[in-house]
Amino acid sequence: MSALIDLYQSHALWAWLALGGILGVLELLTGSGWLLWPAATAALVAVLAAYAGLNPGQAVLVYALLTISAVLLARRYLPKSLLHPSGDINDNISRLVGHRGRAVTAFRAHAGRVFIDGKEWAAELEGPEALEAGAMVEVTGVAGAHLRVRSA
Repeated sequence: MSALIDLYQSHALWAWLALGGILGVLELLTGSGWLLWPAATAALVAVLAAYAGLNPGQAVLVYALLTISAVLLARRYLPKSLLHPSGDINDNISRLVGHRGRAVTAFRAHAGRVFIDGKEWAAELEGPEALEAGAMVEVTGVAGAHLRVRSA
């Protein structure tokens, strides 16, 4: 165990930067927004561990406190539009609101499939009527991975 502590103390900067890098890559892969703050605080702890001489226990404590603080402050003070941007050109579902297409299947119990913008989507029908296959629809919203549609 002392060899591991010695290795950490001689390479604390790189250990924390590696953790920050791993968390940063995971954030890029998931796009959740939750791993951004732990990745950033790992980079800060890397500098503190290397230049302030924090031992492993102190570094982990500082990392935990900074991560919790960063997440809470970001959620409290950053605008919601910054944390959850809308109008993202890469968001292939919400950009469909207002588009028109055709019902691929008949809607039964307000559920069916539609063909819009070159793709087939699961959809929920708004309103009391039922739609047959081939009927024109318009996207009015998004509910998870389903489109909300109405008769066009």
